[in-house]
Amino acid sequence: MINIGIDVGKFKHCAAVIDDKTGEVPIKPFFFNNDQEGFELFYSRVKRYVHRKHAVGMEDTGHYMINLTNFLLEKKLSVKYINPRTTGMRRKELGMSAKNDRRDALLIAEMLSEKKFWRSVSKTSVETSKLCELTRLYHQLQEQQNQDMNRLQRALDIVFPEVNTLSWTRYSKAYMQFLSTYSSASSIVKEDIRNLRKALKTEGRGRQCKVTAEEIKDLAKRSVGDDNIAVELEVKSVIAIINTRAEQIRVLEKKIEEFSHQLNSPIVSIPGISHITGMTILAEIGDIHDFPEAAKLISYAGMEPRVYQSGNYDAAHMPISKHGSRYLRKALYQAVFTVCKYDPTFQAYYTKKRNQGKSHRCSQGHCVRKLLRVIYKLLSNDLSFDANLIH
Repeated sequence: MINIGIDVGKFKHCAAVIDDKTGEVPIKPFFFNNDQEGFELFYSRVKRYVHRKHAVGMEDTGHYMINLTNFLLEKKLSVKYINPRTTGMRRKELGMSAKNDRRDALLIAEMLSEKKFWRSVSKTSVETSKLCELTRLYHQLQEQQNQDMNRLQRALDIVFPEVNTLSWTRYSKAYMQFLSTYSSASSIVKEDIRNLRKALKTEGRGRQCKVTAEEIKDLAKRSVGDDNIAVELEVKSVIAIINTRAEQIRVLEKKIEEFSHQLNSPIVSIPGISHITGMTILAEIGDIHDFPEAAKLISYAGMEPRVYQSGNYDAAHMPISKHGSRYLRKALYQAVFTVCKYDPTFQAYYTKKRNQGKSHRCSQGHCVRKLLRVIYKLLSNDLSFDANLIH
């Protein structure tokens, strides 16, 4: 078999060709640009070899290989991704103290000879990667939103700390609208009551705010808040950012739900798993057929317990490995919380682990591994969830 290794870079890639049977290097490492001309140069150099059984390998890292992968798939080349942790470990095994692009291209080509080191990439998996980009963006925006909400509360604690004692919902339409206009106790005290009433009125459907302008003004008069123009401006700007981002999040939620309906995956048939959580898990897993058994999927998710043995010593309690995607683990823990709430089998399993003396987090970890085994079975066999099949 012909192995073609590519060490990917931002502006240039380095490629090398090895004949797997003879160990010969018919094409020594060469560089090509990360653009259309560079891609065509690469293809012109290797096309005489790709009519035979071949594999083109790259490290599964960063984003610089995405456009190159699309080009190679269009040319009908067999593309493989290698875990960068694996190449790093292999480099140490071989005692390679020096690291450069040429050596890495040859190392990647050599590692294509063993199937355990790589996973196949197809046009379907590329589409899944687009869903992955979408769900990751959604979760990144959610994290940023939480940070800015905390930032808003910190600013309000300075200029109007009593505002959250009123009987309105934080971050509701009326709450955000009013505070974007009157961002401190001092600004409220100075304002006419009629203008305060107008600021509380919201357009559209839904209940009007129960908090009255009189209540707010009376509270503002007794406030210990600081008259700080800089923090007032911070409140206004952070509210504008939160409102804009909330709209972006709604757009992403709608798009992810559209993906979910198109894919019609069995994962959303599991009680308690929403379209967002289900698509996040599905996108991070990729092609389920890349995993020969459920244990491999659990390991990929970083949910298998670490093992430490030395002589007669065998550590009994070790944390999970936490390898792989943090987005996948976060989605799994979010999913298992609701799955345990809605499905009696998972609820009983969680209770069993708690009764064995395990902590809440440890019991959740056991439930996550059980959930992964269920997900593996459903996706592998294209089955909808059936509680009678879970044991």
